[in-house]
Amino acid sequence: MDFNDLFHFLEELQQNNNKEWMDANRKWYKSLRNDFITWLDDLDMTMGQFHDDYYPTPGKKGINRINNNLMFHPNKPIYKDHFGAGLDKAPNSADFYIEIGLKQCLLAGGRWRPDSKTLRSIRDAIDYNGEELQKILDKPSFQKMFGGLYEDEKLVSSPKGFSNDHPHIELLRNKTFAVEYKLSKAQVLSPDFKERIIAVYKEMLPFRQYLNQAVTV
Repeated sequence: MDFNDLFHFLEELQQNNNKEWMDANRKWYKSLRNDFITWLDDLDMTMGQFHDDYYPTPGKKGINRINNNLMFHPNKPIYKDHFGAGLDKAPNSADFYIEIGLKQCLLAGGRWRPDSKTLRSIRDAIDYNGEELQKILDKPSFQKMFGGLYEDEKLVSSPKGFSNDHPHIELLRNKTFAVEYKLSKAQVLSPDFKERIIAVYKEMLPFRQYLNQAVTV
């Protein structure tokens, strides 16, 4: 995968964010998209070796559309400024997300503002065994890689059904349960980029498995 070419394409696209330019450069886009899918297929096969419950996700299934959803966000540009994909993407699960873009490059996973039913399941799991999640979050290598949970809006008081003096009240107040690992452009272009992704994936895996079990149990 030539990520230099991908960055070049995205730069040109953001300077000409319209259908006319995209139509004129459709061949370039399709070539990059196919290369990205092939790259994802290889990564998918590699990551599938690390645990028995890995959910195979071909690149064509994992890759996100480059078009913004203008129905819900009419003020956004027509096209995104990044290529994104989710792997290990079982239905109703916390997948492993990859984003390569101009404003940011990152690896992430978890649940970003889940629906009320899913959020309740996660909070019930924390109520039952929050020690396990806290142990994952406190692990020095996890802290070094992610720095803790993604900072997002929290409840001011305790969630309904939980007391303010709950031993895990700080976790229960979260509306988002996710982590992210920011990447520099130099890291994306580095020869060891794949190895870095695998290292992040492995470190994130117990966290994602905890969330997935919370929803399926």
